[in-house]
Amino acid sequence: MKVAIIGAGAIGGYVGVKLALAGEDVTFIVRGANLAAIKANGMKLIMADGTEHVARGVRATSDYAEAGPQDVVILAMKAHQVEAVARDVPKLFGPDTAVVTMQNGIPYWYFEKHGGAFEGTRVNSVDPSGVVGECIPARRVIGCVVYPASELIAPGVVKHIEGDRFPVGELDGSASERVNRISACFTNAGFKAPVLDNIRAEIWLKLWGNLTFNPISSLSHSTLVDICEFPLTRALAASMMSEAQAVALKLGIEFRVTLDKRIAGAEKVGRHKTSMLQDIEAGRAPEIDALVGTVVELGRLTDTPTPHIDTVYALVKLLGKSMDERRGRVRLQEMAQAA
Repeated sequence: MKVAIIGAGAIGGYVGVKLALAGEDVTFIVRGANLAAIKANGMKLIMADGTEHVARGVRATSDYAEAGPQDVVILAMKAHQVEAVARDVPKLFGPDTAVVTMQNGIPYWYFEKHGGAFEGTRVNSVDPSGVVGECIPARRVIGCVVYPASELIAPGVVKHIEGDRFPVGELDGSASERVNRISACFTNAGFKAPVLDNIRAEIWLKLWGNLTFNPISSLSHSTLVDICEFPLTRALAASMMSEAQAVALKLGIEFRVTLDKRIAGAEKVGRHKTSMLQDIEAGRAPEIDALVGTVVELGRLTDTPTPHIDTVYALVKLLGKSMDERRGRVRLQEMAQAA
């Protein structure tokens, strides 16, 4: 299949290399140093076990029209970055082009094909102007949940850390020919990509941890195990998760694991810095609204109190604003020991 991947960062690069090596016709839509590196040397993937793979046959361009119509378009950037490219994405569309959304958090399309009282409601936190939903209509979308962890360590070079699961699903839960074709494509590339009949429930399960541990880690400059072992932050995480669960339940979502088991799972990951903490330390804009702001918004929509989430959201939003205004980053650095 012809597959365009918008963004060649940690996830886009990982997915693109694996698909290309499996024989798919891959085009990266990228800019700057990544574009130059991929054109010169291809896209390189270093696996967790140290093995290296280079996809040299991939194309790379910053021109959507040059790439032309695709069978599948993979949106592989963070949610707050999608609006900036939304008007160009249709240049990649043919009559039957599917769009696989690989953003964390509640997606812009959440209430499309949802049914019930909230059918068609726009999620303003991730699509404030409505341009994303207008340019990338729900009828083209295949939902996807991203479980792997990887990082872009240099232009055109991605290092895989762990994980290979990319569950996919139609927004209406149907087992369509196209979602099965995409699942087979991902599976052939070495991923686990089961077709789910309720992709929203899987989104909530991933978000359950992201909306708590990401902002808490960013504000406390602590790893997952630090948060879980410190009684006060463990209690805060549990309170935020309980509030989110109440919101999800009002939207018909039931979690298949308990709250305690979800926290225990995070604790087992160990001294891992969340993606939001990594962004804060690097001076990159963090994913605040997709991970936290959307849950605040859905809490208001469903008349569900979310006081702990509201408080943490306010603090991490201010941190993001201060970083943006001062063009700064925030790191906890050890002081030199006194002689």
